[in-house]
Amino acid sequence: MNRIKKLREEFGYTQQDLANKLNGSKSVIGLYENEMRKPSLEILVKLSEIFDCSIDYILCKTDIKNAVINVARIPILGTVKAGYDWLAEENVVDYITLKENIPNIKEYYALKITGDSMLPLLSKGDLVIVHDQDDVESGQTAVILINGEEATVKKVVKTNEGIELHSMNPYYPVKKFTYEDMKSIPVKIIGRVKEAKIKGAFE
Repeated sequence: MNRIKKLREEFGYTQQDLANKLNGSKSVIGLYENEMRKPSLEILVKLSEIFDCSIDYILCKTDIKNAVINVARIPILGTVKAGYDWLAEENVVDYITLKENIPNIKEYYALKITGDSMLPLLSKGDLVIVHDQDDVESGQTAVILINGEEATVKKVVKTNEGIELHSMNPYYPVKKFTYEDMKSIPVKIIGRVKEAKIKGAFE
């Protein structure tokens, strides 16, 4: 028997009851129970709290209800537009839970993409997991703060004169900054994009 269905029935919940607790729909619960859709990590975390068991137990990876797993929560800081006209917001708007044992977890944060300049790599609504650092290697994707206000996600290419910010979407031209520009504007690397979470993965 599907573990989600088994736990739901043990607790005496209907599919609608469980849907209400997850702020979702009855039909989605049915998809989970018929194994036609895999719950996201965020949903699995909520289910583990509702049923007071481990995520691994829900996924049938263990028969021990309270087996310990590693999870990490990192803040989502405002949004980042993958373009050049976004005003950075350094406020925590939510948290994302990762099933990973991440060392130095306080050095990580997440940002949400709202532009289209990084298509097809990053789409509107995607979350990027960022490591807080002030430099990256040439060719790596980073979060760059321009003029202390405008944040953008771009691939950084280093040159003898300075840096170039490359979009994945060919519609957007390469933005070039000399080392003098980087000091005077200023242009500052504020993090390296380590991972992308596809939009809807946590709904």
